Amino acid sequence: MKIYEIYFSPTGGTKKAADILTNEIGSNIITCDITKENKDLNNLMITKDDIAIIAVPSFGGRVPSTAIKRISVINGNGAFAVLLCVYGNRAYEDTLAELYDTAKTNNFNIIAAVSAIAEHSVIRQIAANRPDEIDKKQLSEFAKKILYKFYEGKTNEFFIPGKRPYKKYSNMPIVPKPTKACIKCGLCSKECPVQAIDKNNPQKVNSKICISCMRCIYVCPNNARKISSIMYFAAKTALNKVCSKRKECELFI
Repeated sequence: MKIYEIYFSPTGGTKKAADILTNEIGSNIITCDITKENKDLNNLMITKDDIAIIAVPSFGGRVPSTAIKRISVINGNGAFAVLLCVYGNRAYEDTLAELYDTAKTNNFNIIAAVSAIAEHSVIRQIAANRPDEIDKKQLSEFAKKILYKFYEGKTNEFFIPGKRPYKKYSNMPIVPKPTKACIKCGLCSKECPVQAIDKNNPQKVNSKICISCMRCIYVCPNNARKISSIMYFAAKTALNKVCSKRKECELFI
């Protein structure tokens, strides 16, 4: 049995949560980072004897459209799948439902779904340092329950939160821009999941393509990319109202 860890994680939070869950489930792990634009997904040799952990962040209560497109080319071949939705302590709304429908269409046999919390990608003070020790303990306990269901061969239907049709994508016009500290190393352009940053001049950003994932800020070695202070303040004010109370991980099985 192989364990495929398939994740879209622009700022690392989704991967952290996925790693905790995956490492508890087994050790024969094949990682597949679908954050990267040039990742070849057609050659994954997933079989019905394998388990796939499919992990995505929630962007405004939906799976990022870029992640959906990449997951949609992966054939599950009847493999068992565990769905993981990671969010910044606000809400994940229709994310798990959308991920479930996509994975089901692609011939995955879904046995469990998990929601977890990680540091917010824009306002990093929200859910700072999560997943924390409490999260790790919860995810570890979830993994034991998931493994029990896997070895029992149970394929029962279970409740997945979310609505259909899904909520409309809400545009998040927060586009990071370079500062004077930018040395044009090109790492942000190379790492951008949607290639919104000009490869020849990383100071140019196509705001129509940008998905506001904050990866360019996350990977910049010189801390040379920022969002506008006005947008930051507006986002922080809005999110502080709905993110003040700690939310916990959830298991659906």
